[in-house]
Amino acid sequence: MPRRTDLNSVLVIGSGPIVIGQAAEFDYSGTQALRVLKEEGVRVVLVNSNPATIMTDPEFADATYIEPITPEVIAKIIEKERPDAILPTLGGQTALNAAIALDKQGTLREYDVELIGANIEAINLGEDREAFKGVVERAGGESARSIIVHSMPEALEAAKELGYPMVVRPSFTMGGLGSGMAYNEEDLYRIAGAGIQYSPTSEVLLEESILGWKEYELEMMRDKNDNVVVVCSIENFDPVGVHTGDSITVAPALTLTDREYQKLRDIAINVIREVGVDTGGCNIQFAVDPKTGRIIVIEMNPRVSRSSALASKATGFPIAKIATKLSLGYTLDEIPNDITQKTPASFEPTLDYVVVKVPRFAFEKFPAADPTLTTTMKSVGEAMALGRNFTEALQKAMRSLEQKGASFSFTKQQLNAEELDALIEKTKIPTTQRIYQVQQALLAGASIAQVFEATKIDPWFLDQLVLLNEVAGIVRENRDNLTPEILQLAKRHGFSDPQIAEIIGSSEDVVRGVRHALGIRPVFKTVDTCAAEFEAFTPYHYSSYDSEDEVAHHETPSIMILGSGPNRIGQGIEFDYSCVHASLVLRSLGTRRLW
Repeated sequence: MPRRTDLNSVLVIGSGPIVIGQAAEFDYSGTQALRVLKEEGVRVVLVNSNPATIMTDPEFADATYIEPITPEVIAKIIEKERPDAILPTLGGQTALNAAIALDKQGTLREYDVELIGANIEAINLGEDREAFKGVVERAGGESARSIIVHSMPEALEAAKELGYPMVVRPSFTMGGLGSGMAYNEEDLYRIAGAGIQYSPTSEVLLEESILGWKEYELEMMRDKNDNVVVVCSIENFDPVGVHTGDSITVAPALTLTDREYQKLRDIAINVIREVGVDTGGCNIQFAVDPKTGRIIVIEMNPRVSRSSALASKATGFPIAKIATKLSLGYTLDEIPNDITQKTPASFEPTLDYVVVKVPRFAFEKFPAADPTLTTTMKSVGEAMALGRNFTEALQKAMRSLEQKGASFSFTKQQLNAEELDALIEKTKIPTTQRIYQVQQALLAGASIAQVFEATKIDPWFLDQLVLLNEVAGIVRENRDNLTPEILQLAKRHGFSDPQIAEIIGSSEDVVRGVRHALGIRPVFKTVDTCAAEFEAFTPYHYSSYDSEDEVAHHETPSIMILGSGPNRIGQGIEFDYSCVHASLVLRSLGTRRLW
């Protein structure tokens, strides 16, 4: 079906200032939305208060309001601009909460403005903890045992029924704000009290503990004809108890059986249908008991989420762009895939590589802060890497953090039994250093079973860390005779030249010289959304020590743009803004751009 002809003007609500849990990914999503709307001939009105975002540049919207994102301000903009619809699903929780407030105060009804992307009923069903529990039940899924409370006396009464520990989850908040794990009454007072304050509806969900379960999420899209696709499956390296934004995450999910994946997929499709998201995307999170396989639906975001940007980059499937087209009335089978130019958006992406995202923390700026990772997000940025296997992608992502000590060290510590037990004991507490402690414990002789018992990190991931230690051991044993095969093996598992130099007791320059002399250099592979079933026309690449280079030959003069890496305190999206403008200028000059 062609796009709706009754939508001539759309108001897009941005996400406002960068905060933990809501950062550059919403600038990315919002900018895509503005471009799609303008391409479709729609008059675009934008409200956003962040000066560093590319979307607030004058050329992206027909009218841009640099104003606070409050219902009162937006109501005045609606009165002046008279848009036909509001698109609130690309501005994070800030935009969604503003849309809900506009509906409650009657502004949408007064000016006959429609919400597109997700209606109020869908937003409330996805965000309201008690309502969502009913959705999950009707969809054939299961929720954790829980009780909704609105005050501390109610919370204390609920604790008698649920027992400790319990999870505290406020409604309508972002980045896990106000959430946490209450192990006793003192914790409950502190966490639930804050959650009641942070929730705009003073509503907090207390639920049974599922600590140690495996955590997954599915990025979904649905159109008005009930076509549904799973864009990407994402798995957390850390078990339940660490916020997804603070956990290393992997795409596609690697430790699910096919039967488990199909069950998650069926539940997710039923949930998105039951909630009623029919013109856009959503994110659904699950927990799976590693002992019994019991599946719990944790929550749903009826909007483009922080994970949507990761899923888009991981698969090459532009979620925000397609969500915007769906909100205008198109269906998935009508939207072409930009990368293949042959397949429609109704084709689910297929990955023949592994994607790893590693969070970046800034505790060095706040030495008194507690580095323990909980269900409240604490990371300030993230780095993503692609590789032909998990170990390669993991090591590349860790180097991309641009922090001293971010890469694994393979210098073996000589620990006695007591010291090893103490190190394993440390891994029980999730902190920014846990993955390094786990790797060192395994290197020092701890078994996978011992570390799993302490951390509940899936044994497959632990086995991959053992594999890295084994490869390092092979390199060390052959340090006087580094053959091409051994060097190639190390590089295919993501070892950098400095790491290899440390292992063999040499210098980075020497290792690089030997590698170049042996002709061991990286090639560049292409992200194509279809595991090479169709030719890719979009030049989206990642490096690997594989055999075939997939970068097409070109004669056009090229200029390389060096980006700023992951967000951190003091270096955020303003540098993304600068790089985007540099790229736009070079494109206008007919120059080929490399990022």
